[in-house]
Amino acid sequence: MVGRAPASSTFTRRQTLALAAGLALSPDFVAAGESAEPTTLLVTHASGVAHEVGAGRPDQPQRLRAIASALNSDAFAALRRAEAPQASREAILAVHAPSLLERLEKAAPQSGLATLGPDIVMSPGSLEAGLHAAGAASFAVDEVMRKAARNAFVAMRPPGHHATREAAMGFCFFNNAAIAARHAIAAHGAERVAIVDFDVHHGNGLQEIFWSDRHILYCSSHQSPHYPFTGAASERGAHDNIVNAPLAKGSGGEQFSQAWTQAILPRLDDFAPDILLICAGFDGHLHDPLGGLRLQKQDFAELTLRLAEIAARRCDGRIVSLLEGGYRPDDLAACVAAHVGALMGA
Repeated sequence: MVGRAPASSTFTRRQTLALAAGLALSPDFVAAGESAEPTTLLVTHASGVAHEVGAGRPDQPQRLRAIASALNSDAFAALRRAEAPQASREAILAVHAPSLLERLEKAAPQSGLATLGPDIVMSPGSLEAGLHAAGAASFAVDEVMRKAARNAFVAMRPPGHHATREAAMGFCFFNNAAIAARHAIAAHGAERVAIVDFDVHHGNGLQEIFWSDRHILYCSSHQSPHYPFTGAASERGAHDNIVNAPLAKGSGGEQFSQAWTQAILPRLDDFAPDILLICAGFDGHLHDPLGGLRLQKQDFAELTLRLAEIAARRCDGRIVSLLEGGYRPDDLAACVAAHVGALMGA
């Protein structure tokens, strides 16, 4: 079993929440970030921007450009940065049916756009982006498990948590978090992997893939009823390893915090994972066009800090966070900055 040890800090809790609130940071805060040993890894790849989906669709390349701009500020000088490799065929097939990979390979266009259903669009760069997104997740696990980074944030698209074993859906080609979880077990001997998900949409793909896997705990808060219309509290998995905390449309920070405090965080703490994966979807923000929740960047920062506290206690702070939703670029970038600031303070 992977060992556990207490965590150390770079950003203080006060400074992290100040960053999330958009308050000015003191000079000593920036200096500390510049001089400290990098502990948080940012993984991305240019292919994420080359994945074109056509005008008018929500998952635009500008999402990653806005995140890159936000994380290039002085406050994030201490981030260690790495390019994402492509996932191997074996890593994809550890989670997905061969038919899914074959379908995407055959559909990838040489020019223009190919539509594989109402919410999957491919351009000439899309398959490469999908492979790099999945590869980024496994690479981040490698770096965190071998202590080259304390924790990691993966800024890639397409996202992943809707992809089922056999189907791409909901803008998702491959289930990046599922691939990362399987990799942590196969390559690093993890016995228990926890995946927590605060996207406004339920991660139906993760629930399906891990429904009968006692080694995986999947926990999600999400708006309900809402796409993909799964994730009822009664859906608990074959081994009571699924925790769903549905939120009504219009729910804000208070209801969000209550759902996590009462339904999810105690289960996560009791599960005592060897590594914690986060499906970091920011489409619960009050201005997001695809959601109906009323969360703000401070809500995401506060939850990240609470997750980091459990990770410090249970798994030596090992966290890999993967970008999911968030479809208003400026708001997405601000929320990601708050989230990554909290990871840097873990």
